[in-house]
Amino acid sequence: MSKQKSSEGMGAIPCKNGVGFRVWAPNADKVYVQGTFNKWSKRHPLKEEENGYWYTNASKAKIGDEYKFLIVNGENELERIDPYARNVTSSVGNGIVEQDDFDWGKDQDFQMPPWNELVIYEMHIGTFNNPTPDTPGDFQNAIDKLFHLEELGINAIQIMPPLEFPGGFSWGYNPAHPFAIESDYGGPRALKRLIKAAHASGIAVLVDVVYNHFGPSDLDLWQFDGWQENGKGGIYFYNDWRAETPWGATRPDYGRPEVRQYIRDNVMMWLHEYHVDGLRWDATSYIRNVFGNDNDPSSDISEGWSLMQWINEEIQSHNPATLSIAEDLQGNDWVTKETGAGGAGFGAQWASEFVHTIREAMIVPDDAMRNVHSVAGALSSNYNGSPFERVIYTESHDEVANGSARLPEEIYSGQADSWFSKKRSTLGAALVFTAPGIPMIFQGQEFLEDEWFRDKDPLDWSKTEKFSGILDLYTELIRLRRNLNETTKGLTGSHIEVMHQNNESKVLVYHRWHNGGPTDSTVVVANLSNMQFDSYPIELPNEGDWYVRFNSDAKIYDDEFSNVGDPQLNAERSGEDGSFYSGSIALGPYSVVILSQES
Repeated sequence: MSKQKSSEGMGAIPCKNGVGFRVWAPNADKVYVQGTFNKWSKRHPLKEEENGYWYTNASKAKIGDEYKFLIVNGENELERIDPYARNVTSSVGNGIVEQDDFDWGKDQDFQMPPWNELVIYEMHIGTFNNPTPDTPGDFQNAIDKLFHLEELGINAIQIMPPLEFPGGFSWGYNPAHPFAIESDYGGPRALKRLIKAAHASGIAVLVDVVYNHFGPSDLDLWQFDGWQENGKGGIYFYNDWRAETPWGATRPDYGRPEVRQYIRDNVMMWLHEYHVDGLRWDATSYIRNVFGNDNDPSSDISEGWSLMQWINEEIQSHNPATLSIAEDLQGNDWVTKETGAGGAGFGAQWASEFVHTIREAMIVPDDAMRNVHSVAGALSSNYNGSPFERVIYTESHDEVANGSARLPEEIYSGQADSWFSKKRSTLGAALVFTAPGIPMIFQGQEFLEDEWFRDKDPLDWSKTEKFSGILDLYTELIRLRRNLNETTKGLTGSHIEVMHQNNESKVLVYHRWHNGGPTDSTVVVANLSNMQFDSYPIELPNEGDWYVRFNSDAKIYDDEFSNVGDPQLNAERSGEDGSFYSGSIALGPYSVVILSQES
């Protein structure tokens, strides 16, 4: 876009003299802006600028006015919602002139937690806290439950896409208007209030964004100015075989400069206008490859790769603490490799090899089929030598929908509150919080939410009382993971050594450390079987007393648990040459024990 003599920016631009309006429509013959300020007339034609841009100023337009563009292409007159509209009446309604004048107060003082101390809570606004089953929850409802997240101890929420989508119920991965905030959730100012309140509670905010496709329904971007080829989407989309995605033929044209700018501007909106601390990019494999494949040069999209590089470089120049997460799910190191080395430049990516391995180990009913070696491999894996380039979890919106269910439900269908479900789902959670990586849980996981995720099935908050012990278990795990008790700094470290893996007894022992030493070196003992061990010998990194900081078999978490365990153990020199230290510990079935030493 060439330098403009008129007001800079795109869409509706509030200025001293009313509101400026700019739109990109290179194939239009004429363009008008119609709205409440001119009684939806053709009184305000836009003048053509360079490179297909059109602009006018409407002196009587003001904040809050509704508007649309009328694009004339030959004999066709096309009413279109502004692609850059920050606010809309609905996905099929009108744009609303919005001003970025929100009072953030001291929000700029908020600091994103270090990535090695981050604990993410994935949240779907529509089901997180519903006032009634017939209406989706909104941003204010989420604010009302921030106290729960504070007490739980997480320090980041990841909001599933809050972009304007058709209707009021959706996962959010069908954005009709990428710059507008879902009107049924409360719109842009309500989202800003949630972000401000979260920051005031010490909680970072990550937003899920969708750039692998748009729509496909209620999509005014489709054939926006009347031009198209092959019956495809026109100026914002590929118009050949590259348009096809699993969600419709609406893949953006990553090679067209104006579309690249559109996506880049959307990212910068989140950082500058909404003060978000990071973004999670949906299905990046479909940005870099037509079919979402890995190592498939014949269908790679080089422009998609360079787009991600360009934007991630700009994000890092804006604020290096900003976390960009890729949902790539291919285990490709290049996704999180630095752009200078040719990588896509993401800070972290969802670790598919972790979640699939750990879920399988928790779900399989026969202990003999539980593979301790596979679990050990999943705990130890990383990208580019950095464990904090991976987000690890046992539940996400994808994992607990589309034919799959919540982990307790998968363990025992129809009886998610069974002993087996409680024991093995919390065992999986303990592995998440003690493995190197950025841990994440999905809303309701902390109080044993059951069945599968649906956009019309709100969380059952009564379960915070019914399963208060399970909630306490998650709370304590999060405290230990963040080293809030100052006894387990090793869980924030990069290092892991698997000290023992016995596929017959199904016992796994691993050592985590940051710098090492008392209150740092942390030993995790996991029993992946239904067997109880009254005295299981384990190797330890140092001699002396080791204290149990957590035991998932404790009755304080559930009356059905066995309460097998010791408060401490003593490590003594062992072996003929006294070359290592060992002790013995009691282990309940399907349990995890966390140990460290005093300073």
